[in-house]
Amino acid sequence: MLEYEKTAFWKFFSIYFGSVALLILVSGYFYFGEQKKILLKKEHFSMIEYIRKIKMNLYELDTHGITHTVTYEEIPAFTMNNFTTKENYFEAYLPYSWDGGYYVVRKEKTLFYKELSHVKNKIIIAQVLLLALFAIISFILAKRALKPMQEAITKLDNFAKDLIHDLNTPVTSILLNTKILEKGLDEESKAVQRIKTSAKEIGELHNNLTILLQEETMTMKEENLFDLLESVISTQEVLYPKIKIHVQRSELLVKVNADALKQVLSNIFSNACKYNKVEGYINVYLKGRTLYIQDSGVGILKPENIFKRNYTEHKSGHGIGLDIVKRLCDLMEINISVSSIVGEGTLIKMAF
Repeated sequence: MLEYEKTAFWKFFSIYFGSVALLILVSGYFYFGEQKKILLKKEHFSMIEYIRKIKMNLYELDTHGITHTVTYEEIPAFTMNNFTTKENYFEAYLPYSWDGGYYVVRKEKTLFYKELSHVKNKIIIAQVLLLALFAIISFILAKRALKPMQEAITKLDNFAKDLIHDLNTPVTSILLNTKILEKGLDEESKAVQRIKTSAKEIGELHNNLTILLQEETMTMKEENLFDLLESVISTQEVLYPKIKIHVQRSELLVKVNADALKQVLSNIFSNACKYNKVEGYINVYLKGRTLYIQDSGVGILKPENIFKRNYTEHKSGHGIGLDIVKRLCDLMEINISVSSIVGEGTLIKMAF
């Protein structure tokens, strides 16, 4: 499952399961409150029943920790619902005789707490079982909700892969034919040069998209960073012979996808060369596990925006290459950042 699929799956799962879980927990809370009230009424009734048995001389029955005394104190506005809860016992006043007086009935809370704990445990068990059931239901529903999106994305990916594969043939043909045209001309034609440059840009875009579409099956393994760097730099030196690339070689093994990292580096160096000054330079060095790529180019006005899709500060740019760089770096868990000063150059950091 890809990152965006995981995000969609967990969002659906969290919203559905979270809503149901909240309903179950709130329902359990209120149900417990109602059961507690029922138990308290039961305790009050047992105390009334106790006095009834006293008056009927039914002493042989179990009294469950109930005791009583008689008082002749005056109780204004007496009602039969004078049941109160004390720290360790329940207390109620009940009529003693027609001549006056009251039974003061007290009952220990031991049995009440035992029954209340039993009710609470039953509610908790029921809630846990319901949460587990709805977690399974949420998981199944989230998977099913994700399926149409996965199918649509698969179709789109297959279409894109077929299109990119077919695009390679005409691009190669254009480049070969521009070379033939150049040989037949006495001097370099600007029109041919523009065709050649455009074909190279399409070729770069083709490479970017080809690598990006491999993210579903992208495998990671340990690679020597500077071996990958040198293979990329050797290509850029042929394309931009006037740019001096200085490399302070170090040995560092990094867990990456070699093709993806080479494409990332190719995009970075291509931009560093393309937007550099005449006979400019690029310095490459390592500090700890962070790779620094510093150029003497024209700089970037808003470096915080360069990884945003379609953002470009140059007419020749498309705003796609660095967006792909960021996506590939995220896939390989490489922390990439940029700082730049207009007119002085740009510094790219890649922390592995």
